[in-house]
Amino acid sequence: MKNQAYRMALLYDFYGDMLTDRQKEFYDLYYNEDLSLAEIAENYGITRQGVRDVIVRAEAVLTELEDKTGIIKRFHKMQGQFAQIQEAVDIIAKRNDQNWQDDEVEVQCGRIRDLLAQLKQE
Repeated sequence: MKNQAYRMALLYDFYGDMLTDRQKEFYDLYYNEDLSLAEIAENYGITRQGVRDVIVRAEAVLTELEDKTGIIKRFHKMQGQFAQIQEAVDIIAKRNDQNWQDDEVEVQCGRIRDLLAQLKQE
């Protein structure tokens, strides 16, 4: 179940702006605030089934967007690539410290680390 909750949270983070205000609100209450369908229905004066229908439609919209664009899949791939680059820079910097003590290599490793940090923040 945690995998599903994580997936739904990612979908909402990436594509939530594509939902209607009502879909956003119900989705947020259900997944982020952990309210039950019955609690949401009571708060809004509609049926539990009505709440479920809104959430199911929202899930379908978000899933379809990911299926068509693949942005989350690419995001995860890029995160792995960033980690590989970071690992390679660390290896180069360590070898430089042990063997060459080349100031330019040290500077360039620092630049790459800074760029990676900036990309991770975006």
